[in-house]
Amino acid sequence: MGINLQQFNNTRVIALEEHYWDFALEKHFKGRDSSRRSALMDRLHNLGELRLRDMDNAGIDIQVLSHGAPSLQKVDAESAVELSRTVNDRLARACEVCPTRLFAFAALPTTDPRAASDELERCVSKLGFKGAMIHGPTGEVGWLDKKEYWPIFEIAEALDVPLYLHPAWPNSAIVETYFSDYLDKYPALGGAAWGYTIETATHAIRIVLSGVFDKFPKVRMLLGHLGESIPFSLWRINQALNRIENNSGASFREIFTKHFWITTSGNFSNPALMCCIMEMGMDRILFSVDYPFVENIEATEWVKTIPLCDSDLKKLLHKNAEKILKI
Repeated sequence: MGINLQQFNNTRVIALEEHYWDFALEKHFKGRDSSRRSALMDRLHNLGELRLRDMDNAGIDIQVLSHGAPSLQKVDAESAVELSRTVNDRLARACEVCPTRLFAFAALPTTDPRAASDELERCVSKLGFKGAMIHGPTGEVGWLDKKEYWPIFEIAEALDVPLYLHPAWPNSAIVETYFSDYLDKYPALGGAAWGYTIETATHAIRIVLSGVFDKFPKVRMLLGHLGESIPFSLWRINQALNRIENNSGASFREIFTKHFWITTSGNFSNPALMCCIMEMGMDRILFSVDYPFVENIEATEWVKTIPLCDSDLKKLLHKNAEKILKI
């Protein structure tokens, strides 16, 4: 079971983990963060003809743009606040040129949490952004569950916009212990192949356990790559955290499935998608590509094989995104 070409062509397609790089912010990246495969750079830097052509060739109607990793999460506090305004203003101007095709998530200077919350409010209220993307911990240990970052959740709830939790390169101690002896041969092991999943799933679990959703019960989070494997492990995580030795007091499963939505970015597997649907429900899954790190056409060709009915496919491709992002 799948959909035919006519069905796909008649369905609006919104992709919402789609990246670019700003030249001013890029200058602050160091080490491995400053390097990308050369073939990607033209697409990361392009917010016009090349990007739109790639979208058209794959049948994608809308991209929600976000700065690529590590964004502002690895930029020093002195530079990050002013830089965030420059970067977000420039992204807003690019979206204004293509107002029906390009939308935006804000980049936030989380080294100054109060400034980050102010910037989110400015981007949503004045620039029309649809939320924000945060690329892992600030520095190496600035996990969002720490109360110093809660002003960001507070303003996201007040504005009724989601926060997209994106992967980052894992903590250096994790990399050294878990991956270092394989990275020369398999550099992706510390990143998209496995390290990103460990880092981001851990971050999401910490946020659930922190109590932030008790304080801000209407906060909504987005998590890519089909939930960074959490849906597959959801029953086990929940059961283990509610064993007698834990002072849980709440259902991890209930909190996670209430506050998180997941996207298909860079994880185009029908068995994995079916698991997510069974655990999360069809209303909580949104289509994404992870462009340009993953090809648009790879994503939309996969869509044609997904065994979903027409109404559920429309939820995946555009209806869920329209609802949460108000597009």
